[in-house]
Amino acid sequence: MNIVLLEPLAVKAEKIEELAGKLKAKGHEFTAYDTLAASEAEQVERAKDADVLIIANHPLSDNVIRQCSKLKFISVAFVGIDHVGVTACREKGIHISNAAGYCDDAVAELALGLALDCLRNITRCDSVTRKGGTKAGLVGHELKGRTVGIIGTGHTGKRVAELYKAFGCKVLGYSRSGKMDESIFTPASLEDLLAGSDIVSIHVPLTDATKGMISRERIALMKQGAMVINTARGPVVDSAALAEALNEGKLAAVGSDVFEMEPPVPTDHPLVNAERTVLTPHVAFATIESLDRRAEIVFDNVLEWMGGRIQNQML
Repeated sequence: MNIVLLEPLAVKAEKIEELAGKLKAKGHEFTAYDTLAASEAEQVERAKDADVLIIANHPLSDNVIRQCSKLKFISVAFVGIDHVGVTACREKGIHISNAAGYCDDAVAELALGLALDCLRNITRCDSVTRKGGTKAGLVGHELKGRTVGIIGTGHTGKRVAELYKAFGCKVLGYSRSGKMDESIFTPASLEDLLAGSDIVSIHVPLTDATKGMISRERIALMKQGAMVINTARGPVVDSAALAEALNEGKLAAVGSDVFEMEPPVPTDHPLVNAERTVLTPHVAFATIESLDRRAEIVFDNVLEWMGGRIQNQML
């Protein structure tokens, strides 16, 4: 079979060679591209003869997929697949697997880091210290004893909950399916979670059901002085309403790693110009350890599919 790595996986070339060696040893052809395609036309040129594609988080549209007549399987080096043309995949019977679990620890740790930064003003303290300032106006709050509401109680949400509990927090959980580990979470409706939490941490995929989930109306339900941490997907939240709640003093702080677009984020974005925000450029998933892990998972997905078993199946 012809396997094509359509874009870089942000790991060392030696790692790709090691993983690709398992495919080549079975007689398969493997091609790796170490740059992003500049256009859909270039994507098509790279992918048109592939039986299998390995991609990361850059869009692979229905239009491109429809022009890949041999394509049978896509292994996605990411958790979400909202950037993949699933309509075309359904039409053509193409299966998709993701890299489930590769960044649970990485995302959870950054989510907690954003919360600690918001509570203790770490970024602001750094700036003030470099300018010869003092702690005046920067005395923060402790995490211990706070109620944290986690929206999305899957693997990442559960890991976030474990970290918060280690800090002595009470953890509420909301799951659209109702499934959660009740030894970790106290189940709550979305409305009760928003109303009862000092910190709301978001860990749901982007779907039609979750787009705009944290709306202006739901932000209004939140406690005065609450914080929002978003390491899930930008469109899950109404950014303009969130910024408005910050500027009006309804919310104490927001930490966000995700936006409606991939960084660079426009300088006129509502959260960029809001008060008391800590923003990172979609980096939660990106650690040396997690990137190596996801490369291993996506190549293993291909080997398993070739052996007749689809693991991490999304479609």
